[in-house]
Amino acid sequence: MQDTATTLDIVTPEIPAPESFDNAEAAVARLCELYDAAAGFLRDTFLKAMAEGHPGVRLRAFYPEIRLTTTRFDKIDSRLSFGHVTMPGTYATTVTRPHLFRHYLTQQISLLLHNHRVRVRIGVSDTPMPVHFAVANFPDVTVPQEGAADFALRDVFDVPDLSTTNDDIVNGEAEPAEDGALPLAPFTAQRVDYSLARLAHYTATDPVHFQNHVLFTNYQFYVSEFEAYARAMLADPDSGYTSFVSTGNAEITDPDAPLAQPDRMPQMPTYHLKRPKQGGITLVNIGVGPSNAKTATDHIAVLRPHAWLMVGHCAGLRNSQSLGDYVLAHAYLREDKVLDDDLPVWVPIPALAEIQIALEGAVAQETRLSGFELKRVMRTGTVATLDNRNWELREYSGPVKRLSQSRAIALDMESATIAANGFRFRVPYGTLLCVSDRPLHGELKLPGMATDFYKTQVIRHLRIGIRAMEALREMPLERIHSRKLRSFEETAFL
Repeated sequence: MQDTATTLDIVTPEIPAPESFDNAEAAVARLCELYDAAAGFLRDTFLKAMAEGHPGVRLRAFYPEIRLTTTRFDKIDSRLSFGHVTMPGTYATTVTRPHLFRHYLTQQISLLLHNHRVRVRIGVSDTPMPVHFAVANFPDVTVPQEGAADFALRDVFDVPDLSTTNDDIVNGEAEPAEDGALPLAPFTAQRVDYSLARLAHYTATDPVHFQNHVLFTNYQFYVSEFEAYARAMLADPDSGYTSFVSTGNAEITDPDAPLAQPDRMPQMPTYHLKRPKQGGITLVNIGVGPSNAKTATDHIAVLRPHAWLMVGHCAGLRNSQSLGDYVLAHAYLREDKVLDDDLPVWVPIPALAEIQIALEGAVAQETRLSGFELKRVMRTGTVATLDNRNWELREYSGPVKRLSQSRAIALDMESATIAANGFRFRVPYGTLLCVSDRPLHGELKLPGMATDFYKTQVIRHLRIGIRAMEALREMPLERIHSRKLRSFEETAFL
């Protein structure tokens, strides 16, 4: 039997013809115009179909796209790791939510225009926009579950298609499009939309609030201190911070204002201390485990943050360490297993000099120690990330031998995952952990010990992470985004 959807006439919104631009702001404005027309068309026709029933036609709108064609090998500043294509050809990317990404898109298009001195072409792509993602722009509209309407939604509208939503570009597995165009950006529009929807679900905050500097932690204890810091910054008119957003999209600008609490906490509570142009800091409590660490970074990556850091707790593995000492990761032993299919364990995850310097400098500032004296409270070395929280209770001698052979100085369940996904997604990464127990030396994480430890160390550890992010914020973007993170053939966009 022939699929009914294939026999219906297709109705699409009226759209302007593709146009070439030599001005980034004008190009982004056209992207916004095309996207708004497509999303608005799908919203209006969806609401009408829900009220009146099957429309008798198929309703379809398309994502806008950016397209660049260059015919020569341009001489580009070799210090730059982004903002240019490597060889002559046509490059394209679909775009979603251009209002959310306005600053990013303007910046990336400006670099292309400057480096290649050709126009960019803005038009409509041939990639349909799923109705679920289109109506996500409108808080008062929701898509009912399959079967709630009197017709099958997919017979009338395009719905998310996982067969075309993947990480082929960042994993180095993408093929040229049918017209020969190569990827211009690391993620397609539908991949971005998928993650934006997941972010709202897992964090209970709208993606519009996420900032370019992301701190990950594995303990809720850090959250109250982050809120206290945020309120102090809002009370300081010279801080540059404008508002604080809590889980559930509760936002305050007054440092003394109460924050509404959600009825139910999400899987990964998230908080945002905001500055203009996403220049603030986001804190994500990913909880414990590599699965959550991968999930969070898989989705936050589409926002193209400038850096993410892990500032959690860990097990110290050396007798010379004390509870409360810091561990600055220079290397990672990856036994988390969640990224093996995307990034083989034989791939080295290098330390990034700019991140390491920022973290070490922040520790020195906060502890008022420097040089050789800093070794009293901080060790550098390998951090091991395992997927078994109670590794000590099974095959004890095996893991301990591997840990010793790797020269590991600390162990957790998240840091290597976050660093490896940063490497995979070309997001600068780093890790500064705090020793909360020493299982190999009889100091287990017990309630009484934890209370005293947390009281004295949480504030300092969090402030170190914040100091490091503020130092990174002052660095030029091209300096933070190291060429270490770029492969042989890279997209022009960060």
